[in-house]
Amino acid sequence: MRLDHFLPALTKVKDRAFRRPRWPARVARRVFPASWLSDSQPRRVGGVRRWLQRLGPTWLSSPLRRIIQTVCLALFLWFFFARCWPYSAQPLPVWKGWIPVEIDAETGRVRITSENELTGSLQAGTHVHICDQQTGNQTPAYLGSFVVERAIGRRELYLRPQETMTPGALEQLSISAGPWTLSAQPPNKWPSHYADQFATLDKIPVETFLLLDPLVSISTALAARAWIWSLWGAAIILGVCVFIPRGFCGYVCPLGTVIDLFDWAIGKRVKRFNVPDDGWWVHFKYYLLLGVLVAALGGVLLSGFVSAIPVLTRGLLFLLAPLQLGFVRGWHQVPAMNSGQLLSILLFAAVLCLGFLRSRFWCKYVCPSGAVFSLGNLFRTTERKVEDSCIHCNKCVEICPFDAIKPDFTTRVTDCTLCQTCGGVCPTHAIKFVDRNNHAFLKLENEPPTGESRIGRRGFLGSGLGVLAGLTGGVGSGLVTKTLGARLDDPAQWRPVRPPGSVPEQEFLELCIRCGECFKVCPNNVLQPLGFQQGLEGLWTPHAVANWAGCEPSCNSCGGACPTGAIRAIPLEEKKVARMGLAVVNAATCLPWAGKEACQLCVDECVAAGYDAIEFVRVHTLDDSSGKPPEGAGFLAPKVQPDKCVGCGLCQTRCYSINVKTKKSLQQSAIIVEAGNGKEDRMMSGSYVTLREKTRRETPRATGADAPAEYLPEFLKRGPSHVEK
Repeated sequence: MRLDHFLPALTKVKDRAFRRPRWPARVARRVFPASWLSDSQPRRVGGVRRWLQRLGPTWLSSPLRRIIQTVCLALFLWFFFARCWPYSAQPLPVWKGWIPVEIDAETGRVRITSENELTGSLQAGTHVHICDQQTGNQTPAYLGSFVVERAIGRRELYLRPQETMTPGALEQLSISAGPWTLSAQPPNKWPSHYADQFATLDKIPVETFLLLDPLVSISTALAARAWIWSLWGAAIILGVCVFIPRGFCGYVCPLGTVIDLFDWAIGKRVKRFNVPDDGWWVHFKYYLLLGVLVAALGGVLLSGFVSAIPVLTRGLLFLLAPLQLGFVRGWHQVPAMNSGQLLSILLFAAVLCLGFLRSRFWCKYVCPSGAVFSLGNLFRTTERKVEDSCIHCNKCVEICPFDAIKPDFTTRVTDCTLCQTCGGVCPTHAIKFVDRNNHAFLKLENEPPTGESRIGRRGFLGSGLGVLAGLTGGVGSGLVTKTLGARLDDPAQWRPVRPPGSVPEQEFLELCIRCGECFKVCPNNVLQPLGFQQGLEGLWTPHAVANWAGCEPSCNSCGGACPTGAIRAIPLEEKKVARMGLAVVNAATCLPWAGKEACQLCVDECVAAGYDAIEFVRVHTLDDSSGKPPEGAGFLAPKVQPDKCVGCGLCQTRCYSINVKTKKSLQQSAIIVEAGNGKEDRMMSGSYVTLREKTRRETPRATGADAPAEYLPEFLKRGPSHVEK
């Protein structure tokens, strides 16, 4: 078995029997013109080889590897910037102001007209739903589903009922004088445009590359002490790497490709910081891996700080995603950065700047994800071999991107990625990539002498000091993180409002890898990275910032994009009743509660969202001479119904944007979403619909003056004034 796919050097080796060209060369000769291809007999250089020479020596020696790298980086960027872009979703159209002109009381056919032109396309065969706005009730009357028979211009439509109407429905239709509202979906159907778009885009999971980073899944499973579904992705990629040792690092990893680009553009031009390739740091990735796994066993997840793909996704999220958002939607849509984001950017920059020490320094010596694959190489079935025709020219050592070739030109098997770059520069064609048990025509080992032990300088198991450092670092990092962490045992400690579907806080901190995918798919940027409010334990985890935006009722993308289950992937029916927190009114600042002026912004926003979780109570009424409050006296003030509120934050967003930012009548929003015990639903499994129904059965609904005291303003607890629903 041979796995050669490099482009051999254009040389003819003396005293070697003719070798039949490999299948890629045979296919190329059938497909491409002869002028494109090279010929080793007269040493004629073809057009393809000349073009690859311009790209660089690694492209010339192993073009297939470079092509795969380019495709994988393009796919990663496409997933991140295109498939995670939720801003093209729009709610289904609604057309208002239509007046019935003719109504057939027997068949239900109608002709309607409007002064306003259609903003969308209503073609023959389109289904629409009609509601009558002028019914005298707050809820419009639903008149039925109709099919467009024909449209005359953009202001007149002929409609027929989608199905036979009952006599009662025909009578209601006949007496309706409009105006009517036409909609593409029934008026009582929950909006789902963001969820529908994400379901379409997520047929190939947007978190695919995160699923392929095995350290993410392994460390998360250890920290949570549970089976994580993404372990299947780790198992698959490790299984592939049995046949292509450490192939993820050499071919797939987008961070490695970005590092290659940095080294090519900047790193190779700065030589003053270069270090030798035989220092203590050659073992560092194993020590770091050990520390990450030890910390995970202690319930502290450090892989999000150092795993390859989370480092890259966070770097792009905090550096380039704001530019994408600003240029496409406007700079006012870009949230401000916090100190935690700046730290992440510095970490990403440090990973790139390691290239000043040696090219791909991160991949060779630091990356703990690469260390997992290096250990997986112990189970390899294929291997790089060197034949006895080697002339010790050293070209393979100079071009190897992973420092995987010993001074005797044999292979450090735990470091080799089978990238085959070395094979393309060997002038004697002495390098081959074959099965592990192939020993034909091999050169002698340790010739010339390498000065390395049998285990090799990559043998971290023989370094007791390094193992001790890894253990100490893992335990110490876990202790420091817990000491300066979220302090979940303190009931007075502030709690962030997590995304809907989040598991309980302790498990959330153990499962969240701080990759940032949930931020990228959030359509309103309500999810933003936490700073140091929970210490290092909560750094870069998502929390809802309701002053910026509210959680969109039609969106459940964050759970679908989470690779570890820290945010459960729940359907929209579950999400719309899953409590993120509870909105609490501050009576000291709320305009009607404080008796300053009428305001119903939060109530209107909650009704428009479909939750109806805020109702009015009348406050600040005074008794007249008969001992009763006069009609219309006082103010209508908002009161949250805890059994309906899901903590979406739309009410807070509205109050903050109008009363704080625009009118400047308040210093902060008068209604705030809070999290904590009794204010949120955090479950590892189960149905939120079932939980909410059970809660409603066990807790009698209290309204007005009968509301539980903890949800009433302080002055109402004392009862100095009348309160009316």
